[in-house]
Amino acid sequence: MIDPKLAFTALPATLAKDLLDAYAEVVTNFSEGRWEPSELNGGKLCEAVFTIVDGYMRGTYPKRASKPSNIPDACRGLERMYPTADRSPRIQIPRMIMALYEIRNNRGVGHVGGDVNPNQMDATAVLFMSKWLMAELVRILHGLTTDEATHLVEALVERNVALVHKWDDKRRVMKRGLTWKAKVLLLLAGVTDASEADLVKWLEHKRVADLRKNVLRPMHDELLIDFDVMTRRVRLLPPGVIEAETLIQQHS
Repeated sequence: MIDPKLAFTALPATLAKDLLDAYAEVVTNFSEGRWEPSELNGGKLCEAVFTIVDGYMRGTYPKRASKPSNIPDACRGLERMYPTADRSPRIQIPRMIMALYEIRNNRGVGHVGGDVNPNQMDATAVLFMSKWLMAELVRILHGLTTDEATHLVEALVERNVALVHKWDDKRRVMKRGLTWKAKVLLLLAGVTDASEADLVKWLEHKRVADLRKNVLRPMHDELLIDFDVMTRRVRLLPPGVIEAETLIQQHS
């Protein structure tokens, strides 16, 4: 597996920054429940992804992302211009861009008069289409499997959980009265994984042995987290992600 920081080194640094900044904004705004900015930034991501795919097909990349005058027409144009190219950059990625841009333009996000107001359902669609686009770019740029590309994309941006204040390498849960278990879920929702020592520091827990026995091991048994006894590293499992999301919605 390549280092997530190297995921887009094949691109000009400024173009990679345009892509990663747009993706980070989608993820951050979604995690904070700001549906309209999340959906609007999906439009920025479309422009960056189109620029990259177009450059990939041409064999040369521009330095910065740019917006075609008509994104749907431009996406259809890739299919016509490169009839023998692989389906992903020629058809599948462009059609996903078109679907994502449609939400940005015609679902009450880009302008007044859309069919619906910005909402969690649409923002969720934007989030997961954005993740798919990012993973597919990584896959074709590096020749990875879909599972490898997906894992790498998840590691690209730490989620910004509003209930957790972050500075330097520190984290602190800002909600009083939560259990140790709830605090662990919130802390892990903002990172790919963490060491046991990190959690002790972030929680200001007095005894690592007690945290391990009374919190981490029971959460591991409940399949909320994976606690690796050899490396002492902890990460959320899918049921833990769901429980963490519920906490975030309840206390945001």
